[in-house]
Amino acid sequence: MKIVQLLPELNEGGVERGVVELSRELVKLGHESIVISNGGKQAKQIALDGGKHIQLDLCSKNLLTAPIRILKLRRCLRELNPDIIHARSRVPAWLAWLANKTLRIEFVTTVHGFNSVNPYSRVMTFGDRVICVSGAIKTYIQQHYGVPDDIIYVIPRGIDLDTFNPDNLDDEFKQSFKAEYNLAGRFVVTSVGRITQLKDYETLIRAIDSLRTEFPEILGLIVGGVHEDKMNYFQSLQKLISSLGLKENILFTGSQAKVAEIYSLSDVVVSSSKKPESFGRSAAEALAMNVPVVATAHGGMLDIVIEGETGRLFQTGDSVGLADCIISLRDHRLSGLRAFVEDNFTLENMVGKTYSVYKGLSCKEGPDVTLANRIGGELY
Repeated sequence: MKIVQLLPELNEGGVERGVVELSRELVKLGHESIVISNGGKQAKQIALDGGKHIQLDLCSKNLLTAPIRILKLRRCLRELNPDIIHARSRVPAWLAWLANKTLRIEFVTTVHGFNSVNPYSRVMTFGDRVICVSGAIKTYIQQHYGVPDDIIYVIPRGIDLDTFNPDNLDDEFKQSFKAEYNLAGRFVVTSVGRITQLKDYETLIRAIDSLRTEFPEILGLIVGGVHEDKMNYFQSLQKLISSLGLKENILFTGSQAKVAEIYSLSDVVVSSSKKPESFGRSAAEALAMNVPVVATAHGGMLDIVIEGETGRLFQTGDSVGLADCIISLRDHRLSGLRAFVEDNFTLENMVGKTYSVYKGLSCKEGPDVTLANRIGGELY
């Protein structure tokens, strides 16, 4: 089978990592995997894993260039003649759906997040099959778009248990990282994700501040890159840390490739997102490393963080509640965390279910193309 996945770009992020992992596993199973995007850090990895990356602009917000990009994508898809087109984001989904009107290749979409409800976002429900990464996402799109139950498949993102394995780590990197950030003797509270307002790092910072007097060994690690358009927010976090006198208790590491090793050096992982997470990959990865998780009590996190079993839950923006959860996990260690991931969120499970969707797909008409003509504003 020949499968084409489409996404805006291949830099850091859960969607990007999922595309790379699925491509690699499909190749291992003997399929032909092609990824089309505007490129990025991980584009080379597709080829290294035996797949093929094709660079096309599936990222631009410019409506004026959309027609030519649709034509380029149509030519590309006609030459490739894949069995499946799998769109992972709204701009690529619109471009692919319009390019595919005359080609009529089987079309799959994955809804990765709680997108704003409007005609533009509806394209993620145009697939012949619609994959949702959590039960919360399925409920969301059914409530807002009335998507039939029989075309929806809930397939949680899979965790690569070889990569996220406490017995399979780079010890040299661990020692180097531990020394660079002075982790010895510290109680390490880690948050992994790009620097963006939605991650609500302010709440984490204030929780660390409330704990440091009685708990001076506490250290918050924020692991994630900063896009240019988020530099003002990043600077505001640095100012907050400085004003609270937390320079010794909160450290930014930037984007890191060896996240499993960093989890293994952590005592607790925190997700304090304001917006509900569609799945919560970092939480599942941390559990696979036997590290408990504290998370805001909404969205796909509710499938992963089971109160008192795999971690603790707190309400959005409640720094006092977050601090209490961190203390409770310091005092009462949890067990069976990796086993929980092995039972529910493996990469093997994700790949098998996704391939079953591809294999079982049958032709059907998509929604009326006139919907595309009624979309106003930017494409992204």
